[in-house]
Amino acid sequence: MTEPSGVILLNKPEGLTSHDCVNRMRRLFGTKKVGHTGTLDPMATGVLPILIGRATKAADLLVSDSKKYRAGLRLGITTDTEDTSGEVLTESDRIPSSVDVYNACKKFAGDIMQVPPMYSALKVDGQKLVDLARRGVSVEREARPVTIYSLEAEAGDSERDYILTVHCSKGTYIRTLCADIGAELGCGGVMSSLTRLASGGFALEACTTLEALDKMTIEERQALLLPIESLFSELPSVKLPPFFEKLSRDGNEIYQKKIGTAHAVGTRMRLYGAGGFYALAEVREYEAGSAIKVIKLFSL
Repeated sequence: MTEPSGVILLNKPEGLTSHDCVNRMRRLFGTKKVGHTGTLDPMATGVLPILIGRATKAADLLVSDSKKYRAGLRLGITTDTEDTSGEVLTESDRIPSSVDVYNACKKFAGDIMQVPPMYSALKVDGQKLVDLARRGVSVEREARPVTIYSLEAEAGDSERDYILTVHCSKGTYIRTLCADIGAELGCGGVMSSLTRLASGGFALEACTTLEALDKMTIEERQALLLPIESLFSELPSVKLPPFFEKLSRDGNEIYQKKIGTAHAVGTRMRLYGAGGFYALAEVREYEAGSAIKVIKLFSL
């Protein structure tokens, strides 16, 4: 049997880390070549694209994925982790009205600056922030630009609880968004639950579960694998004639004027040849004009 390769859309269960899910997938697919496209906290559920085989080569290329989440916001409390799993730091009985909550949420739509939480996988001097935080060490973090494309809030089960539906750029911390909304309201806030509804072009409805995969044969699991190019479905595609395909595979730039394309410099695209999708490429400027250059080969 050939080595499996492709993408599995997993509905991550609560209580497991993303790395736990990768380890389970290694066993289920019989390969060590397994990765994922975006960490979810143990308390979070939802869309976790798992990369199998050659698809793992795409892990560092998915920088523009947008995400959609449904999150619980609990007001009147702050914790060291910015969610309900952490140690309580402050409590308040001064809970704002729903109108105030909705107005505060509106302030976070658009381009904002966000300070990454200490309890995150970001690294400082080679050490994960979460590892430092667990040792009681706090370090200065620079605010980073993120984009909240849309943010909707609705009342939850109590006056303290709200449900947020967030469409945001990759790199946005929903825990920090909840904490920042709570700070804006003056009462504090934490994330009480989180479900990733979509990642890039992948939706929760298309995901499978670990329980379902456990019950399948290896052939049935492999049949669920999406092709690698599905990771880049939002990018334009170019099919090259055999001559230019070979040149590109050998690392040569393909000048657009020679193949009749006119994509803007910086554009990334899927490259297809006689055998189908084989590479991700980018348009770059050269002395002789703009050209398509392979940045990652997925098929030999």
